[in-house]
Parts: sequence; structure tokens; C-alpha cells
Amino acid sequence: MIGRPLVEMLIDAGARVRIVSLDDPARAHPDAEFRSLDLLLFRNCLDACDGVDYVFNLLGVKGSPAMAASRPASYFVPTLTLDTNLMEAARQCGVERFLFTSSLAVYPPAEIFHEDDVWTRFPSTNDWFPAWAKRMGELQGDAYRIEYGWDKIAIVRPANVYGPFDNFSLDNAMVVPSLIRRVVAGENPLRVWGDGHTRRDFVHATDVARGMLLVMESLPEKPVNLGSGVGVSIRELVETILKCVGCRPDVVWDTSKPTGDRSRVLDISRARASGYEPTISLEDGIRETVKWYRQNQKVADMRYDVFLPGRAARLLT
Repeated sequence: MIGRPLVEMLIDAGARVRIVSLDDPARAHPDAEFRSLDLLLFRNCLDACDGVDYVFNLLGVKGSPAMAASRPASYFVPTLTLDTNLMEAARQCGVERFLFTSSLAVYPPAEIFHEDDVWTRFPSTNDWFPAWAKRMGELQGDAYRIEYGWDKIAIVRPANVYGPFDNFSLDNAMVVPSLIRRVVAGENPLRVWGDGHTRRDFVHATDVARGMLLVMESLPEKPVNLGSGVGVSIRELVETILKCVGCRPDVVWDTSKPTGDRSRVLDISRARASGYEPTISLEDGIRETVKWYRQNQKVADMRYDVFLPGRAARLLT
């Protein structure tokens, strides 16, 4: 999802790009080199980094909060392994610069997330396993700076990213793609977890990709938040999606279901100091994503899904 616009920007800037993914190669940019490699295996990480100047680590296991709660090992072990392997391989291969994509999950509960507050308290129990896996990746970067003097590592913490090529899985999609899929399918009544008052920071993948390039160029010493800096309630999100889809189902708020932390909004002052500014409004971004999903439902289902039967077991071998 973020990789698509990032690759386009890099190629437009004249870079030679190598994509390493388990997704279908048909999804890749035609002007990029594509390698299908399982980066849980260290030798494949060495292959991926060989001859590369910059590495953008966008690896991760993405799924719904419910999936994270019921299958935490399928998040924690692959995330920890992927991040550790790729950063070590990049170091061994002499990569000049490395961008580590962390997560807003690393933050302790707060109304606004400021970068320097991460290590003051424990992360939210709603993101316990993903949070600690990403925290370990950040610490790995600190360890490499101290021991090896590798100070060309940048860390970004994206907010709730959405856009074309997202995970629209019926079973484990995040809130934006899940709602889009169900509304487009004509679900009525539309059942939404919680009371709708929780606030999230939604940011389009293209804005995040642009922010990653700016951070990689400036190489700030400390982690950088990449979001919109604006809190949007789930009720506002639902209304925006209904407007963009063009339908008006009955909405039922299921307060018996978990809603997560009440507020998760990023402070983006540090990113703005590097020249970052989100440019895509929520309504414009949702409209684009709805249009893409309607035109590419089959392509959306081609996305590699670690939670399909048999895949999690393979990942953990």
C-alpha cells in the first residue's frame, strides 16, 4: 500500500528500484526489479540487500485488532524476525542508508502522541505484541549506532494509513478498508464496533511515502511521526465513507464490542520541520480508495495474506 506510491516516486526521481515481496509480481511497478523472497530467511535478506544503496523497510504483518488479539504469535514472531534479519543484512552489505518503519502502536495511551514519549511508559495493552515487536526494531537501530557507528538509520512512525492496495480482507482488514468493502457490498444495516466516538489519525499512503522520502533525505537523529495530525472520530469516518460510496444504510453501533484506546493522534511537528505536510484530505483519499476498490476487487484479493490457512505455519518455520 505504501510501497506502491513510494516506488513510483523513487522511479520518477531516477532511482533503480528493487522490490522484494511475497505479493503477486503483477502488482509491481513495471520499471522496477521484482524478487519474490521470504525475508524471514536471513540468506534472502542478504540477497535482497546486495548492491543496494538505500533500504526502505516496509515489512510487517497487517491485520485487524481482533486478529492481533487472537493470534499474537503470528504478529510478534514474524515482525521481530523480519526486522532483525533485514537490518542486519543491510549492515553486512554496507547499505548507505536504512529506513525503519515503526508504528503508532509503540506509544503508551495518550490524547496526542509525541515522539519522545514512547519510552516513558508501557504501550497500550490493545497493541501489546505488535508494539513490543516494533519497539525492538527501534532499539536495534540504536544498538547499531552505538556499536557499529552506523548513524544512517531513520525511523518513522506512521499513523492509521489507508489507500489503494490496502488489505481489504473480510476477516482481518483494518477499519477503513473493512468499512469500504462492506459498504460497497451493500451491507444493511451496517454494524460498526463501539459508539463511534474514538478518534484516530488517518493518513493517505501517498502522504506517508512522501514523508518517508523526506525523512530518508534529512536523516533526523530521532524517530518521526507521519500522520495527518488531525483526530477523526469513527462516526465521521463512517459518514465520509457513506458519502463517497453514495449510499445510506442504517448504521448500528455495537457498544458490546471493543473499541481500543479512545484517542490515537500523532503530533507531526517534527515531520513538518523536515518539510512534510499531508496534502490529501480524508474525503479525497476515501473517494480515491473507494474508486480503486470498485475497479480492482479481484486485484485487492491478490494481496499476500499471512493469515490464510497454512501461511502462518509456514512463516513460523
